[in-house]
Amino acid sequence: MRLKSEIWVSAFLRRGQVEGCYGAVIRKGAPEAGAVYVIVNHLDGTLHLFGPAPGPSHDEAGERRWIEEIPFPASQAAADRLLARRAASDPDIWIVEIEDRSGTAGLAATAK
Repeated sequence: MRLKSEIWVSAFLRRGQVEGCYGAVIRKGAPEAGAVYVIVNHLDGTLHLFGPAPGPSHDEAGERRWIEEIPFPASQAAADRLLARRAASDPDIWIVEIEDRSGTAGLAATAK
């Protein structure tokens, strides 16, 4: 079963909060099926930027599939430029940022 984007974002931020990671919705998209982009801020000037993987949006277990939109380590400026382009072409996207000094907030990229 696929979760609506709004529910997935809420659950993702709640799980991060339980694990001690602060997170916030930067841009609210379409509640049902807006594409979700996640910025994992490492608080050292670098970040990971995850976006929806091409092809099926979910794997066999029903988990969302991700790609790294910009090779790590990415800068905030590079992420902002890319996300501005994505938002211009799709006004329904979600942008979520979470702080995680030592990891990727539980997200893993699939091969492109």
